[in-house]
Amino acid sequence: MLLLALDTATPAVTVALHDGTDVIASSSQVDARRHGELLLPAVDRVLAEAGLRLDAVTGVVVGIGPGPYTGLRVGLMTADTFGLALGVPVHGVCTLDGLAYAAGIERGPFVVATDARRKEVYWARYADSRTRLTDPAVDRPADIADEVAGLPAVGAGALLYPGTFPDAHEPEHVSAAALAALAAERLAKGEELPAPRPLYLRRPDAQVPKNYKVVTPK
Repeated sequence: MLLLALDTATPAVTVALHDGTDVIASSSQVDARRHGELLLPAVDRVLAEAGLRLDAVTGVVVGIGPGPYTGLRVGLMTADTFGLALGVPVHGVCTLDGLAYAAGIERGPFVVATDARRKEVYWARYADSRTRLTDPAVDRPADIADEVAGLPAVGAGALLYPGTFPDAHEPEHVSAAALAALAAERLAKGEELPAPRPLYLRRPDAQVPKNYKVVTPK
């Protein structure tokens, strides 16, 4: 097994290689505006670090969000392209699950929350680092204060809103190393991973203008 994992659902552009036993190379850079620019060089970098070629990859793992539309689709389209070019399966993993796994909290409950912008967070509740209790959702922190009261929390969204998440901890962003390790663990158990389809949870910020002026001749 050689899994290539990547995620662009948060400001982190993160890539890792996992050989079925351990992470053998990884790279993470935080830059919310340069996902498309940074992702492929990061893939090249981890392959070079591991001394491997892309055609050695036997499967691709990609974070499916939730996340902003533009950033999230960079990782998903790249993963799909690699899968088609190499003829290997592409597995999805919820980005929040990767953060929960990296947090390593074995006895919950706890919350994972990432920054959804618009003064909102993407979040879910977990029983432990491997068990999600609720579907991912997007809400204003004040609107979920009662639901998360008293619970530890991890992620950039939790760190950004201490009034709702007073017991907030790192990791701030997901790492592909955690996604790869979680996927390898689940695959080894024969579990079926989600399809590599995005969890947007809301419409993109960009909208087609309404009542725009027609400039073509009649």
